[in-house]
Amino acid sequence: MANFKPWLLAATLLPAAFGVWAQAPVFTEPVTLTVGYVPGGASDNAARIVARALAKEIGVPVIVENKPGAGGRIAAADLKNKKKGENVLTLGNPAVTVIAPIVFPDLNYNAQTDLKPVSLVTEYSFALGVPASSKITSVDQFVQWAKANPQQLNIGVPATGSLPHFFGLMLADKLDLKPEIVGYKGSSQLLTDLAGGNIPVAIDTLDTFIQMEKSGKIRVLGVSSEKRDANLPDVAPFHEAGINIRATGWNAVFAPSSMDDKVVTYLGDAISKAMGQASVQKEMRSVNLVPVQANAAQTSQAIEAFRQQWEPVIRESGFKVGK
Repeated sequence: MANFKPWLLAATLLPAAFGVWAQAPVFTEPVTLTVGYVPGGASDNAARIVARALAKEIGVPVIVENKPGAGGRIAAADLKNKKKGENVLTLGNPAVTVIAPIVFPDLNYNAQTDLKPVSLVTEYSFALGVPASSKITSVDQFVQWAKANPQQLNIGVPATGSLPHFFGLMLADKLDLKPEIVGYKGSSQLLTDLAGGNIPVAIDTLDTFIQMEKSGKIRVLGVSSEKRDANLPDVAPFHEAGINIRATGWNAVFAPSSMDDKVVTYLGDAISKAMGQASVQKEMRSVNLVPVQANAAQTSQAIEAFRQQWEPVIRESGFKVGK
C-alpha cells in the first residue's frame, strides 16, 4: 500500500485516542457489522475476529451479519441507507470502494461520500504462482519465459475485474509484457487448473496459495509485499528480484455517512486498540490474515493513497462490466 506503514502506527494511536475516550459515546444497543460475502471466507473471518474484539472495547455485543451478493456491493449499498443513530458498520475492501466505482456505470452508492472509513483491520499481498511441475522456479525465469513465449502468456486470476486481475496488469506493465488475462469464477477453480497444469501462471492473493504451496501442488514465485510472509519465508518479494513493485489490498471497517464523526472516531480508536492486542493479532494470523492498526484518520489517508496507486491501472485497462 503506497506510503502506508502500519507497523509505525502504534506509537501514534494512544495520544489521539485519549481525548476521544474522555467523552466516549455510550452504546446501549448492539452494534451490527455486515459482511458482503458468505460465511467462512477471509472477509467473514476478519469480521468475526474484529466483532469479538470490538465488543470487549465498547461494552455491547457486536453482531456479524452476512449480506452476500454482487461482490460486496449489496452490503455497501445497504449501509448507505442507514439513518443517524443506527449502529451499523460494514467490512469492505478495494473491490467495493475503489474498483466498483470505476467499472460499474450504474453503481447505486458513492464510495467516497456514502461510506466513512473507520479502521483498517487487515492487509494482504498478491502472489505469482505456477504448477509444481513447471520448469519455472524463480521470478527471473518467469520473466525470461514470458518474453520468449508471448503467445503462451496466459495468466489466470480468480475473476475478471478483481484486484488480482489489476495487479497482473500492473506487474505486466512493469515487465513490458502483454499477457492474456484469464478470469475464473473464484479462486478454487483457478487453483485446481493451476495445480493440474491447465494454465501456466496464476495471480491471486497470497493467502489462497499458501496451503497448496505447502502441499507441493503449486510453486509461488514471488509476492507483492514489502517483506517476506512468515508462512512462506523462502518466497521473496518482487522488489528483491529487481522488480520495483509493491502492492497490497486490505479489509477495513466503514460507517454510514449518517454516523456522527465523533462516533466514527471513537470506533476507529477502539478497533485500532483492539487490533494492537497480541491475542487478536495471533487470531488473525491463524487464518492467514495480516493484522493492521489504524484509526479513522489514518485509514482515510491509507485508502486515498491506495486509490491513487490503483485507479490509473483500472482506468487504463478499459475494463467495464459487460464489455
